[in-house]
Amino acid sequence: THWFQTEGVRQVIITTEDVASFDGAALAPGVSVRDRAQLQDALIELEQVDGVTVLIHTDRCATEERRLRKRGRLPAPAERVWINERVCEGCGDCGEQSSCLSVLPVETELGRKTQIHQSSCTQDLTCLRGDCPSFVLVTPAEGEPRARELPPLPVALTEPVSRLRGEDTLIRMPGIGGTGVVTVSQILQMAALLDGRWSAGLDQTALAQKGGPVVSDVRIAATPPAGALGAATGTVDVLLALDLLGTAAPGTLRAADHERTIAIVNTHETPPADMVTDTRISFPARALTVDAIAAATRDEELLAFDAQALAERLFGDHMPANTIVLGAAFQHGCIPVSEAALEEAIRMNGAAVDANLAAFRWGRAVAVDAGAVDAALASREPAPAGLDPRAWQLVARSGFGAGGADGPGGELARLLEPRAADLIGYQSLAYARTYVEAVARVARREASVEVPGGGTAIAEAFARGLHKLMAYKDEYEVARLHLDTFEQARREAAFGPGARAQVMLHPPLLRALGLDRKIKLGESAVPLFRALRAGRRVRGTRLDPFGQTSMRQLERELIEEYRALVGRALDRLTPATHAQVATIAALPDMVRGYEAIKLANVERYRAEAARLLAALDGVVLPV
Repeated sequence: THWFQTEGVRQVIITTEDVASFDGAALAPGVSVRDRAQLQDALIELEQVDGVTVLIHTDRCATEERRLRKRGRLPAPAERVWINERVCEGCGDCGEQSSCLSVLPVETELGRKTQIHQSSCTQDLTCLRGDCPSFVLVTPAEGEPRARELPPLPVALTEPVSRLRGEDTLIRMPGIGGTGVVTVSQILQMAALLDGRWSAGLDQTALAQKGGPVVSDVRIAATPPAGALGAATGTVDVLLALDLLGTAAPGTLRAADHERTIAIVNTHETPPADMVTDTRISFPARALTVDAIAAATRDEELLAFDAQALAERLFGDHMPANTIVLGAAFQHGCIPVSEAALEEAIRMNGAAVDANLAAFRWGRAVAVDAGAVDAALASREPAPAGLDPRAWQLVARSGFGAGGADGPGGELARLLEPRAADLIGYQSLAYARTYVEAVARVARREASVEVPGGGTAIAEAFARGLHKLMAYKDEYEVARLHLDTFEQARREAAFGPGARAQVMLHPPLLRALGLDRKIKLGESAVPLFRALRAGRRVRGTRLDPFGQTSMRQLERELIEEYRALVGRALDRLTPATHAQVATIAALPDMVRGYEAIKLANVERYRAEAARLLAALDGVVLPV
């Protein structure tokens, strides 16, 4: 900093993960040291200075920290982050704040939520900056979780029959940085060497540390072949799709040939970075992923399954997924090396040997009989909790699922039952009845118009949208949804039965009084949560101590505003406008988040509602 001052630098700011480490440092006069959370503010401040400025950021890469912890060279933080998905609004702010690909969007029955992918989490804790009360800090019972006890293989492993058509085999593996793609490439090459065959690999990592695209090509032959090592158009023999999006990319599929290439596909939908932060982006349809891969390869030889889901069910970790795919490819007759060589190469690699050998064998079992594998693991999983019987009775009495508006066993009944049950717990049976009856009226209006092919798209969208707005997450609801958080944390395989949890909250009342950070509430807060849950009976009345804030008033207004909006749209319903009305009914999905984030999304929602309603009347509004 003294050198910078001598050179004429106008201002220097240091940002760091440990401000205290600079105590007593002989910095040049005027140099400030700030927490890394203020990095963006520091950049904005320096941008306003006329002349040369310098920002020094000192912080170890979170991914490198994770590697060092796995190797025992750094102590692991005692606390881990977990998200209560029921409280989460899926707004993407935690991903925006942390830029972390372990903060994953996940589709649930109640819409898009966010979860922390525990096995890839760097424990950086920056996601806690997300303006949301769904975060929980968990201290596992005994440090790292113990390895899971695996069930016996449900099938006998037989000698695979080769599907390859030549001695020279080119294997392409598109995957994700940080998941072991290059490791699988090295295992294949070492196995070929152990079998006395020639092999070589070409890894295109694109500087990916974690989450970026990686493509590895491995060529295995009896003798060194002529020509380039990497894949050219139509030259790939085996496509190990370790990442679905990367494999379905046009550049990858150009290297495949529908008469030559055999594909083994991990169908797990791993979201890219933009999907983590932008709730408007969703994963492509199967027609653009698995079906596109099948069309570009020998589709009759295609083997597709969710390797990551299998890895997490077996090991509680996503890392063995690539080895599972390798095992499936071997059993499918696509890997031109022996079983003994592959298993010895896994041992020689030296990383999580027992887990990777087991993953290789379970991958083989999937190729033999995927149904048997699924059945063996399903028997070990707890049965889902049943719904409140009052909910399905309410739905049935309203004419759904029993020959009513949507016919027996229809999609509307399936949507309504869990949402009615949720609203009973949220407020009361009468509140849930109001919801079901409102959906029934919309369903009857929709049925009165003869739409080609029928369907209940408007009523389904209305059922989702009205529930979302009626179940707005105030203090009573957040308390209710967090009541079983502590027990849920102990049930999580990543934490263990003795785990301790602390809910991270930034109550609006304390925020208004000037508190600028979240507070931690442990199990001692359970009586408070129970009292708040019991207090939900006064929600929205004159006795509601929280109900007079502008945010709570807005949330109640949105319910009636939305019902009126859909009513106006239904007044314009014809077979030609059916899709437009369904789009309007789906708009509440935009209303996500808490406090300032929610306010901004409400503005977007209202502007889009006005634009779409005007479009129904043939009026074009500026976007």
